This record gives sequence, C-alpha cells and structure tokens, in this order.
Amino acid sequence: MVYKRKKYHRGDTHLKKGWKTKRRGKDLDEIDEDLKDENAKKLLHQKIDLDRPGAAQHYCLHCARYFIDRRALQDHFTTKVHKRRLKALELEPYSVEESERAAGKGSYVEPRKRKIITQPIEDSNPLDSDLDMSPAAKVTKMDK
Repeated sequence: MVYKRKKYHRGDTHLKKGWKTKRRGKDLDEIDEDLKDENAKKLLHQKIDLDRPGAAQHYCLHCARYFIDRRALQDHFTTKVHKRRLKALELEPYSVEESERAAGKGSYVEPRKRKIITQPIEDSNPLDSDLDMSPAAKVTKMDK
C-alpha cells in the first residue's frame, strides 16, 4: 500500500513566491541583449565593485554570474550548467513579429540556430596570469 505524503507546509502559500524567486537570474532574452557587442564590452570591463564577488572583474556573459577569480571562471566554463546555457542560447529569442505570425498574421518562419561559443578570457591582470602558469614557467619569467 502506498502512503500519501503529509503536507506540513499547507499554510505557507504566502511564502511560495519568495521561494521561487529567491535566486532568480536573468532570462534568456535579457542575456541575448547582453551578448550584443556594446553591452558585452560594458559587462566584461566593469568598474571595481566591492559588493560583487571578485570585485565584478570576472563575469560570465552567458550565465550572468560573477566569480571570485579567473580560475573559478575557467572552471565554470567546463561545467554542465554553463554548457546547458550555451545550448539554450543557440535559438534566437522570440520577437513581436514571430508572435504575430504564430497568431496567424503571416507565414511561419522557423527559428534560426546560431553558434554560441564561450567568451574569451583576457589577460587584464598580470597577477592572475602568473597563477595559471606552471612552476617552471614562473621561474623563467621571474629570472628575466
């Protein structure tokens, strides 16, 4: 016999919206807006903000997340979460014209796929580049 699960939080309906939106990030259409060149440059080269992780210097455009250092950002690029986000961004977001075509005001056009690649990491901070080198390379660099 299967037992029914007891609902202990029956009266907490006023808290459900807070639970759903606690760690809400940007939607795909907002991220698509950030991927445009002028917005991407602003986000990748932000002023130092001590309230953000890593002083807002290590930002993933596709996931809209800040990271503590460059190494954490590089590790994030290999995660399943980041790869899923890249896959989701391949389809262009819906537009007003597309919604009108779906309502019957035009002919159907399939959404186009685009190739999304991970953002390049620039060597903006010389101290960070020393952290990623092998010990032998550090010695030769210091000797010069």
